[in-house]
Amino acid sequence: MKRIGDWRREPFSQRYKSQTLTIFALATAPGRAAIAVIRVSGPAAGETVKQLTGKDPPAARQAVLRRLQDGRSGESIDQALILWFPAPATVTGEDVAEFHVHGGRAVVHGVLDALASVPGVRPAEPGEFTRRAVLNGKIDLVEAEAVADLVAADTSRQRHQALDQLQGLHSEVYDGWRQRLVDAMARLEAVIDFPDEELPSGLLDDNTAAVTALEEEVRAHLDDGRRGERLREGLSVVILGAPNVGKSSLLNALAGSDAAIVSAEEGTTRDTVEVTMDIAGFAVSLVDTAGLREVPRGVEGEGIRRALTRAETADLTLLVADASRWEKTWPRIATHCGENALVVAGKADLALPPPDIPGLSAKTGEGIDRLIDAMAQHFRRAWQGAGLSPSRARHRAALLQVADALARYRDLEAGDVTLAAEDLRLAATALGRLTGRVDVEDLLDVIFSEFCIGK
Repeated sequence: MKRIGDWRREPFSQRYKSQTLTIFALATAPGRAAIAVIRVSGPAAGETVKQLTGKDPPAARQAVLRRLQDGRSGESIDQALILWFPAPATVTGEDVAEFHVHGGRAVVHGVLDALASVPGVRPAEPGEFTRRAVLNGKIDLVEAEAVADLVAADTSRQRHQALDQLQGLHSEVYDGWRQRLVDAMARLEAVIDFPDEELPSGLLDDNTAAVTALEEEVRAHLDDGRRGERLREGLSVVILGAPNVGKSSLLNALAGSDAAIVSAEEGTTRDTVEVTMDIAGFAVSLVDTAGLREVPRGVEGEGIRRALTRAETADLTLLVADASRWEKTWPRIATHCGENALVVAGKADLALPPPDIPGLSAKTGEGIDRLIDAMAQHFRRAWQGAGLSPSRARHRAALLQVADALARYRDLEAGDVTLAAEDLRLAATALGRLTGRVDVEDLLDVIFSEFCIGK
């Protein structure tokens, strides 16, 4: 009999050549809890219910209370709720059983050990439940990746982005494009296969116009400044300013903790200090940086170089000058003003800020709430509509292949219809790989390696 860990020693591709084996996993977080859910999927799911309860599975989608026991020794394990979901109307497309047990470690271990003893049943790999859902046509690859994003979401914006993707909004667009490609391929094949037939006049011109319009839509979808990927991964806000203007104090005030060292000595911050926070539902990485001044070399000089580098790629830069030393500290950051920058006057408890410059004091809290509101407004404005943008580099790479193939079609169509048809086929294949409509076995291990066990 194989123990739980033994399956990890076999190559995944060999284990997964056949789906005849039934899989099980803890579907809730490990550790002590009131309730733990253990999910089973596959042809032997019903047999696991018989082995652990001594009875047939209950009526579909009706919870029943039964005593669980080890099928080998007959030892009682727990009193649990049993749910039965017969195929194909299940999350994986297979028979699924769920055991809702008490969440103590001994109970969970006892149930998992008893399941491992059932013939034809083994522990699930990370993401294997979702993988089976893809292979059984319940969801596509884009929707499967949304499951992982939904589990990993830390903020409401990330949650909404993942939900839109899980509900098929992206897939609907991509499948629509693929259908238009298939139609264009059919028209071109008619020209190739029936050269002597009387085909509608202007067929090739109409096809080129349709392909050109599709290429423009794909490129417009890609021309989004990677907003979808940045929203999923989190935004970057860099605090920039001269030494001792209150950057570190501002970071601590925004984060609500003493994340950065605050000192009257210049050059205290020599490297970037980062904290993560939620601003209006956006995941934000707030970065404190070394004070900008003329330091030709050394550790502080390297810190300043890193500060400027981070500011160049930031989604938002907070430019901080000292209200009590404005004429001295403002010139250090004036050249960094732009549409992705907010200017504030720190230490407003010591002096009035210049006209039209928001003042704040990390010491008294003055202006902190107004700054957070300004940051939230900036994010809402800049990321409006980002939910339907590509959220992963894999999506962007596939769509770039589509757009490039369509561009080659336009160049080749007049000279070589056969090669032009091949470019349409390549574009359709790239779209198919994006959603999983064509063979993507080489991608599956990479995609589902990100998942947790039980999903």
